Parts: sequence; structure tokens; C-alpha cells
Amino acid sequence: MTKRDFPKIHFYDQDFVDIYDKTWAWIADFWNNCSEKIAALSAEKRILPAEAGKAEKRISGRFFSHPGSPVVLQSDAIFASFFLVYSNRIYQAYPTIDIFYDRQEQNGAIRSVYSIETGLTVTEQRDNPENLGLPLFAWAEFNLYHKSANKKRIKEIMPKLNKYVAWIDSLYKCPNGLYAVPLSATGMLNAPWEDTVYPVDFNSMMAINALYMGSLSDILNDRDLGIHYKRQYFALKYCINQKMWDQETGFYYNLDKDEKHIPIKTIAGYWPLLAEISNEDKAEQLVKKLQDPHVFGSPHPFPSVALDEASFDKQGNGFRGSVFPYLTFMVIKGLERYNRHDLARECAIRHLYFILDSMLPEGNAHSTHHNGIPHKGRLWEAYLPLQEGAARWYERVDFPREQYLSYAALSTICLMIENIVGLSISLPRKTVDWIIPNMEVMGIENLSLKKNMITILSNRSGNRGWEIYAESEKLYYFTINILDKKKKTLPIPSGKCSMLIDKLL
Repeated sequence: MTKRDFPKIHFYDQDFVDIYDKTWAWIADFWNNCSEKIAALSAEKRILPAEAGKAEKRISGRFFSHPGSPVVLQSDAIFASFFLVYSNRIYQAYPTIDIFYDRQEQNGAIRSVYSIETGLTVTEQRDNPENLGLPLFAWAEFNLYHKSANKKRIKEIMPKLNKYVAWIDSLYKCPNGLYAVPLSATGMLNAPWEDTVYPVDFNSMMAINALYMGSLSDILNDRDLGIHYKRQYFALKYCINQKMWDQETGFYYNLDKDEKHIPIKTIAGYWPLLAEISNEDKAEQLVKKLQDPHVFGSPHPFPSVALDEASFDKQGNGFRGSVFPYLTFMVIKGLERYNRHDLARECAIRHLYFILDSMLPEGNAHSTHHNGIPHKGRLWEAYLPLQEGAARWYERVDFPREQYLSYAALSTICLMIENIVGLSISLPRKTVDWIIPNMEVMGIENLSLKKNMITILSNRSGNRGWEIYAESEKLYYFTINILDKKKKTLPIPSGKCSMLIDKLL
């Protein structure tokens, strides 16, 4: 499978194009065939054929997971769906998520981790015996719907998602309206949150879940279910703003058992942006901290702990300062919700430059990872906040995982298409939005969404000036925002057409 099978990116910095192309080639190593894995495990452990057959029935088909990992993770399945939708259906986003739906228990439980060998859940954290994971399925499904227009899938999965929400509510929702969950359920394992009972990130994720469950209900024209989730969303939004926001410092904090703020600024305080919980004033205060070089405005955006906190570690030390691509992705998508596309793009570009610089060492000091693993040609699970290179976690020799594409490909593929090139596409709405921040050669070629092949490019055409070339097999509506000077929506017929920028301004 060659890189030209995937959508082709055009961008004025060839290094960005190269890492985009390489990522698609590397993803081939992440696409596992469970039948082959079970056969190998059976041979290695001398499992009887009958037992191997039972194990194979538990997880079948091809799915996305980190090479060599004995488990498949809920967080990987969810985040990978955001870039796999751009693979021109070479890699399907659905099968890995369906592994979790297919194992839903009678009480609605969906566990965050399953063994590839047995298909059974595996308890990895002592404080999280229920294996609760990030409740972001609805967000992922909403995104998948807008890239596939598959309404039938929404109808099929909604009963599962309803039961999943009910299971979380039954175990973790408290009388005060907030969720008290194990800290490992947030994914930020060693964050400086020792006394946290009500984490702001998980509660915001539940708000995101309710927000998109409401949207999925609207797609199905289920008015009653939509009202139910909208009420849940606004109730949680009110609680988070009332209890977790600190007006004096302008930030969202975790709460202890007495509902008092734990005044440590972490990247978790930005999940409310993605949940659209903040009003304009709160959002502005949060954005200022992203731009402040003494808070979250580090050279490599964004550290997991603010630079002015005593617990910040310039070596990263896990979730005490490391830059995690999935968290940077979350912040950038949150900025989009408040129309800060300029800052979102600027941070995405800086982030990608640091990823590129971390692949090519400069000098002996940074030529190898702290465990002796060379940096060259590798993407990483987490990065240093103040310079190029992979982050550290003093207590874990397996951190950061190299080529951890579940996180890194969010940057090299998804942010590349959506924020750096600037394209946003919805098949159900038949819309393509393109924000062009500066006149450069850029665009996407041969992006296949369902049965529609889309090409959109900007280029300089001799005396004609800057020209946008578009090609599609079906009619859609093209909204172009040029240099923040002009926003125009045009119907693009099937076939080929071109537009002169000077005529649109």
C-alpha cells in the first residue's frame, strides 16, 4: 500500500507533507489481525485448538492497537478514529471502537481495556477496579457521522451508549451533580492531584458526552432523548462553572472531598473549552494563559502542568509537564469552539515543528533518548515542553512509548488537515469550510468521503493571481474564509471548477 492511496496534502513546508505521508505508512504496523495474533499466541503457549477458537471468537477481524501491546485500549480506539476517517477507507475507524461496544455487559459497563489474547477486561490500575475509561464515545461517533453520513450506525449504537451513560451515573454520579471517579480514569496518572475527588477533566468529558448524545438524538429525530441529554448537559455545565471555576485566578480546578479547589493549574482545566462550558469572559481568561509564556505558553504547546506551578518539571516527568499530543489536540479543538482559529493554527504549527525537531537530534546532548533509544525517525507519546525531544517519567522506563500513533497521528494527520491546511468537512450537511490564513500553496487532493472524491487546492496561476481549484463528484457548499477579510459560501457543482481569489475579495 503506497502513500498515494491516501489523500495527498499540499503545503508550502515540505517537512509537514513528509511527516504526514510517513505517518500513513507507519499506521500499517498498527493495523492488527486478531486471528493471526491468536494463532501466534496459541503456538507459543501450546493452547489447545478448542481453547484458541474460543479466544478468537472474543475479538475478531482487524483493529488498531500499538504493536506488541497485549491489550486494546478505549482511549486509543476513540482518538484514532479522528485520523482514520481520513484514510480513504483503507483503514476503517469503526472496528476498534466496536470491540468495546461488542463487550458491553448487561449492566451497561464498557471497560477501558481488553486483552487481545482472551478478549476479557484487564485491571491495570488498583484504584480503578471497574476499568472506567474516558467517556468520549459520543464525541467520536458524532465526528464519524459527519465524515460518513452513516445514520444507520447512529441508530444501532445509541442503545449501547445510553446504557453506558446509565452505568457511569449509577456508580460515580454524586448528589451534588458532579462525578467522583478514580484518578486513573482521567488518564493523567501521576498529575499533582493527590487530594482530588471531583476531577474537572472527567466532569467536562461527561458534559461533552451529554452534549453530543443530544446531537446524536437530534440526528435520529428523538426529541425526548435529546431533551434528556440537553438537560443533563446544562445541569453539569452549571455545576462545573459554579463549583470548579475560580474567579480570582481565572481557571478551572479539581475539587477535594469538601468541594474546595485544589489550586494547581493543569491542562485538564481546558476540557471545559471543548465542552463549551465557558462563557466568552471565562474563555478569554483561559486563552490568555495559553499565550502567557509563564503559564501554558511554553515553546512547545501545551505542558500538562503550568510552568509557574511548583510541581512543573521541565523534563516532563509524566503528567507533570510533558506535552501529550492528545491533550494538545483537545486544547486546539477547544479553541475552535470559540472561533480562535488563528491561535489554534499557530499552536498546531508550533507543535508540529517541535515534533519534527524531536525526530532529528541536534548535538550529542539530545542525540538519544534517556533510555538510550535514538530520537531519529520516531514519533513519541509525549514531548518536552521547553525544547525538542521526548519527555521523561522518572519512575517508568517504558515512557514515552515510541511511535505511539494513537496520540501522535492526531497531530501529523488530523491537525494537519483540519487546522494547518484549514479544512472542515461535513457530508450530511454537504459543506466544506476552508479557512485560508495566508496565501500559500496548500490544499488536499483526492480525499474520499463515502463515494465522493474531493480535491481543493490554492495556487498562483500566472497573471490570473491566486486561484482555488476544486473538484468533486457531487454537489456541495463551499465556505471560504480568506485572510479574515471575506467569508463567502458558494455551491460547487459536480465536476471541476476554479475561483479567482481577487474576484472573491
